[in-house]
This record gives sequence, C-alpha cells and structure tokens, in this order.
Amino acid sequence: MGESNSTSLIPILSNALTRIRSTPPRIIASPATQPRRAAVAILIRIVPSPHCPPPPYPSSQPPTLQEFFSQDWVNDAGARPEILFLRRDQPHPDVSLGHARPRNTKEAHVAFPGGRSEEGDEGGLYTAMRQTWEEIGIDLAESDYTLIGQLDDREITTSLGKRLLMILSPFVFLQMSPSPPPPDPSPMTSLVWVPMDLLVTRTQGKRWSSVSVDAASRLAPRHSSFLRWLVRILVGTMQFPAIILDEFYVSPHTQGTHEKGVPQQLKLWGLSLGMTLDLIANMLPATSDDSPLKLQMPYPLTDEHGEAIKVDIVAPSLASVFPKFSYPDVNFWICLFFCPRVFGKRYREVVRGWEASVRAAGTNDRRINWSGSALNTFYAAVRKALLVVIVARGFGVLAALAFAAWWAYNMR
Repeated sequence: MGESNSTSLIPILSNALTRIRSTPPRIIASPATQPRRAAVAILIRIVPSPHCPPPPYPSSQPPTLQEFFSQDWVNDAGARPEILFLRRDQPHPDVSLGHARPRNTKEAHVAFPGGRSEEGDEGGLYTAMRQTWEEIGIDLAESDYTLIGQLDDREITTSLGKRLLMILSPFVFLQMSPSPPPPDPSPMTSLVWVPMDLLVTRTQGKRWSSVSVDAASRLAPRHSSFLRWLVRILVGTMQFPAIILDEFYVSPHTQGTHEKGVPQQLKLWGLSLGMTLDLIANMLPATSDDSPLKLQMPYPLTDEHGEAIKVDIVAPSLASVFPKFSYPDVNFWICLFFCPRVFGKRYREVVRGWEASVRAAGTNDRRINWSGSALNTFYAAVRKALLVVIVARGFGVLAALAFAAWWAYNMR
C-alpha cells in the first residue's frame, strides 16, 4: 500500500472512532429461552513511521481521543493504522465464535479476541476485556488503551436463522501508547495485525475468496449421522465470501504456516468479517457521494435484469454472511424466491433503512435490528429454496427407482 493511502485514512479513522463513541449501539435483549451472551474486543493501533518516531510517552494522564489524533507522529505520512485479529491453531472452545477448524488444510481463519460471558461477569465489556487478557495477555484496562465504544449487538443463529445461539456484543478499543507492554498469547494462538488499508481500499480491489462450510453442520442435528449424511448429499456445501489476508500483511512474528510447516492462506470471513465491515461503515460521511471509501462487495445473487447485485459498504455485513451453495439449482431457486417482487422488495427496504441509520450516526431509531431483519429476509428465501430442491430431488429419486423397476421388469 502506498503512503498516501495511509495518510488519508488516519483522519477518516479519527472521525469514525468519534462517531462510534457518540453513537449508542443497538442492544438486543436476550430472550428468556436463550440467555447466553458473548463479547469480543476490536483493537486498533497506529504504527509509527520510522521517520517520525513518537516522543517519550508522558507518565501523566493519557491524551484524549482528539489529542491523540492531533499528534505529529500519528498524522505522519508513514504512520499505519492496523486492526488485531487472532489466528488459532486449535478451534475456539465456543465454535459459534471462533470458526471451526477449516475443511481446507491450506487455509487458516482469523477472528477477534473474545468469548462467552461467564457467571460473575459484570457485563459484555467486562467479558471482552477478561477474554482478551486470558487469551493474549493484553490488559485493556491499562492506560495504554482506551474504550471507544460498542458496535451493534449481533444475533448468532443456526439452522438458517431459526435457532438463536447467543447475542454477541463487539467493543472497539484504541491503543493509545506506541509501545505498550508486550502481549503474552496462549499456546496455539498468534496475533495478526492487519493494515486497515488492506480492508479499506479506494483504488485497489480486495482479494475475495470463499470459505466452504458443510451445510449439514448448519441444517441437521449434530447427533443424527443419517440426517447429516442426507443433507450433505442433497444440499452440498455452503460457500461464504472471505477476504484473503496474505502473509505480506501479517506482522513479522506471525507466519502464515500451520504446525506441519505447510503455507496457509489467512482468511477473514463470517461474523468477524461482518463486525469488521460494521466498523468500516462508520468511516463513511453523512453523504457518501464524495467519500474516498467507495467499497462494494460481491453478492452471490442477481437482480431482475440478470445483473450481479452489489451491496454498498453502508449496508455493512450483508454480503459477508450470505452464502452460495455448491449445487447450482439451489442458487437458482434462491434467486427466484429472492426476486424483487417477492422477498427482494423487503430486503431492499431493510438495506435502505440500514444505510440511513448508519449515515445518521445516532439520530435514527437505533432499536431496529437491521442485520437480523436482513438475515431473516434472506434465510426465508433460502428455506423455501431448499424445500423445493429437496422435494424435487426426492421425486427424482422415486422416478429413477420406478424407471429402474420398470426396465428390470421389461427385461425379463
């Protein structure tokens, strides 16, 4: 990335963090039937330029957010904002938060530090700080860090949105000191500092890829081997969009290799990608016509004219959680049920409301769960499509069996 990109990104990041601090998040109350909650920490730092080192950090009270971003070393052309992800060689104890072990051994997935709330936690913020300390040895309560605010709560669901697993609260922190105490990550966990220029590009597109997930893990009961096998045969796999994080963008002490030394691709996808895009959405001004952050994401469906639908950044996490399926006929029926005259009209109304809410920065009704509404609309189309596909496959199997019986009978 060029220095000009980093230079222009610093003031935009400053405005985004100020917006997050002044905007109340959407809080989703846990239903009585599913009280589980979780929290993650999104940590941002500014890496100083070697040509403009920061002055000795004063021992007195740390600077305010405005004072921090007014410092010369922060605004230097060579300063680089980065965001922290974790690469876990072992699956996270809570599979719904830390992605399960990849099916492809040539890729590795990254996530934010965090985990499930435990008894005695004083709230989501406490959970995020406790989990960060336990997992990577970073004490976010120290003066080297400051809490910016909270992004919108998110629902973690399974069975295509039908079953709620827990509510997730993301908290944003900024590293105020250029040289805090070194982290102490737990075994099998690596810190991956990714330059934000890689995630917020203006002239160079991202390297998009996908992550394959066994559809049976999302649609069939865990303890029913037969149903999981049947769903795997009938539906195939789900492919979620992902951003590739090359080794070039990884901190020098974190290598993109697994325990056997085989090179791996680092991928950002799923909930972690959605929360990252929620963060980036705050970088847009009230009107995005003149924004240098014109980011659009590939969307797996098409509109009524057959053109690929692209979702603007202000509807941040939609494309990152909408999967394609490995069987073309499944995608065809999803497109049919998602056309503008059926579910597509409702979906676009949700997107417009979400965009207006993001641009309003706190003046809109923050009680509406936009991400949940968008997912419910999409997954309603997916459920109908899968029902049609399974029924069609069932009739196909019966027809094949009937033909085989007829052929065997006539060959006597």
